[in-house]
Amino acid sequence: MSQRLDRINELLRREISACIEKHFEFPDTLVTVHDVETAVDLKNASIFIGVIGSPEQARAVLNKLNGKRGFIQGTVMKRVVLRSTPLFHFKMDDSVERGVRILNILDEIGDVELPDDPEGITDKL
Repeated sequence: MSQRLDRINELLRREISACIEKHFEFPDTLVTVHDVETAVDLKNASIFIGVIGSPEQARAVLNKLNGKRGFIQGTVMKRVVLRSTPLFHFKMDDSVERGVRILNILDEIGDVELPDDPEGITDKL
C-alpha cells in the first residue's frame, strides 16, 4: 500500500473516531475505530469498529453507524478534503475479543501443573 493511502486511512480513522465520539452516544458500550481501509480509487472505505459490550449491543452500534453513514461522511469530509468522497462501510472488528479469549486460554494453560520428568527425557535432549 502506498504511503499516501496509509496517511489517508489514518486521517480518516482519527476524524471518524472524533465524529463518533462527539455526535453519538452508546450507553454501557465502548466503541472504537480500529482501522480504515480505503480503496485505491478512493470510492469506498471499510471502517472496522470494535465494540466492547454484548453481541446485541455490537449489532445495534453497527446498525446505527451504517444508518447514519451519510451524516458521518458529510461531517468527516468537511474536515478532510479529498478528490472524491469515499462511501463508508462500517464493519465489525472482533480482534480484541479474540485476543482476550486467547490470553485467557494461555492463562489457563499456565496454571496447569506439568508432571515431573520421571524418565529423564530432558537430559537426553
